[in-house]
Parts: sequence; structure tokens; C-alpha cells
Amino acid sequence: MRISALAAAAGLPLATVKYYLREGLLHPGTSTSATQATYDESHVRRLRLIRALTGAVGLSVQQARAILALVDDPGDDLYATLGRAVGSLPPTAAEPSADDPDPFPRARAALEALDQVYDPRFAAVAQLESALAAAEAAGMPISEERLLEYGRRLREIAAFDLERMPREPHAAVEYTVLGTALYEPVILALRRLAHQDAAARRELGA
Repeated sequence: MRISALAAAAGLPLATVKYYLREGLLHPGTSTSATQATYDESHVRRLRLIRALTGAVGLSVQQARAILALVDDPGDDLYATLGRAVGSLPPTAAEPSADDPDPFPRARAALEALDQVYDPRFAAVAQLESALAAAEAAGMPISEERLLEYGRRLREIAAFDLERMPREPHAAVEYTVLGTALYEPVILALRRLAHQDAAARRELGA
């Protein structure tokens, strides 16, 4: 298909598709002349991923590029690739000082209370530290009861996800990286809607 048909199939303006091509987020089509190229379903799928990352997830073009680069070239270490993917997603957290022997005390204590295996270099540890510190600063620290309840439910979600991960390495990386970027907003929205449902049911039962 021509680039105009590609834009229509992906539901994007032609100028946006050309921009993604220039920025390297979208792979080039097959050249048919000096000024023409054709595109296929792989381009449509890629554009839908870019639109999801920059639209629904709210990533910048630079953040989306980093995620897509991991999908295109995942390397051999799925664990390390996931760590880099999480580090590319909001919320961002400051790098710890190399001289600090315990840069994430709140996160360490929380993960030890949950009896969770973790790598302190994993970006989510710094993100957890930042989130716990913000809750404390607002006068609403995370109680042990809440921490244990959240942790138990989230481990169930993690186990569900991993059981459905494809076995082929490249597909596994795409599933893990894009699943992190695209499914976490779903979890957040469902939690907020569950609060609304629980409040409504409590009001009706009162």
C-alpha cells in the first residue's frame, strides 16, 4: 500500500506517519522509485503500537523510541531488557548516589516485608522509593496492612502474566515490554473504577 493508504489504515494523519518515519520509530517501506515506497501490515501494526504508546500510555516520542528499540533489539537477557523498559516508563526516579550504601531504604524495607526477590538496580526499586517517600511527605504513609494486601494481589497479577508469556525469545520480550507499557494503565483505571463500585455498593447497602 502507498503511504496515504497506510495512514488511513492506522487512523493517523499523513503528516504524523511521515514524522514517525523521519524519527525512525517506523521502519522504511519497500522503495519502488526514488520518491515512492510501499508498506504492508507490519507498518500498520507498528503505527498502532506507536499510537498506543504516545497516546493511551502518554509517552513522549523519545520514550516510545526507547521502548520500541528494546522490542526491535531485545538482546539475550530478558530480565535486563525488562529493567531497561521499566526505566523508560513514567514515573521517572532520580539516580542514586554511588556513595550511598542504602539509597532506597523505604523500598528495601517494603520488599523485605513482602519477602520479594528483587535487584536493587531495577528501575522500579527507585520508582517505589520515590512513591513511598511521596506518600510519607503527604502524611499518608503506606501501612504494613496495605502493603501486604497490595503485594499479595499484585503477585497474583504478575504470575498470571508470566504464565501467558510466549516461549519464543523475541515474542517474549515484546510481550513483556509492551505489556508493561500498555497494561499498567489498565490496572490503574480498573483500581479507580473498583473504588467507585465499592463505594456505590456500600452506599446502597447502608
